[in-house]
Amino acid sequence: GEGLGNKFLSHIRQTDAIAEVVRCFEDGNITHVEGSIDPVRDVEIIDTELCLADLESVEKQLVKAQKLIKAALLQRISDALGEGIPVRRVDMTDDEKDGLKELDLLTSKPILYVANVAEEEAADWSGNSYVKALEAYAAKENAQVIVISAKVEEEIAELPEDEAKEYLEMEGLSEAGLDRLIKAGFKLLGLQTFLTAGEMESRAWTIVQGSTAPQAAGKIHTDFEKGFIRAEIVSYDDLVKCGSKQAAK
Repeated sequence: GEGLGNKFLSHIRQTDAIAEVVRCFEDGNITHVEGSIDPVRDVEIIDTELCLADLESVEKQLVKAQKLIKAALLQRISDALGEGIPVRRVDMTDDEKDGLKELDLLTSKPILYVANVAEEEAADWSGNSYVKALEAYAAKENAQVIVISAKVEEEIAELPEDEAKEYLEMEGLSEAGLDRLIKAGFKLLGLQTFLTAGEMESRAWTIVQGSTAPQAAGKIHTDFEKGFIRAEIVSYDDLVKCGSKQAAK
């Protein structure tokens, strides 16, 4: 094919992670650009394109590299990319990884694979050999595979909440694939959610895992972090058992 365009590459270069949707279903009415279904081949094609883009970036930096240590690291990365090996599969120390962050290499980004299966396999894909092949490939780089059916997700998106729940139950699913994808994305990015609740509104806030209470408060407003005094803690189970914050205190 024509390969990935520069505009597309520039867009994903700005992302923190990559979710790659891979076809894992047969359907004679939907033509595959390669003429056959092979998820591992499809992933490797994208890997090759991204490796070539990264190789170009690394070789430019290699010419400029003054320090022998950094030059050696860049050469090692260049050699791997030249063999079609994504940077995320290259063994590196944490310091070496930090040294590469400024290059924002495409193949160094954490990745998860989304296996798109047929509607009838949305709840049970155990017999899908394509998914198994994709999972084996993903295991090489400790990546996660999320299995969803785009057809099912399309149906759910058009239904009211109560009907969508009934549809999921009918399909044998406990939750939508999109919800599982969101959870996997949060895990991949090292994010978590905390909730605020009051008379005016209740809403969710996204923070990095390991954030402190003052940092979480700062997410709401910088003044909350600057003037932070204390956090009063009560477990959820105790709060429910006692019935109110005052009773829990």
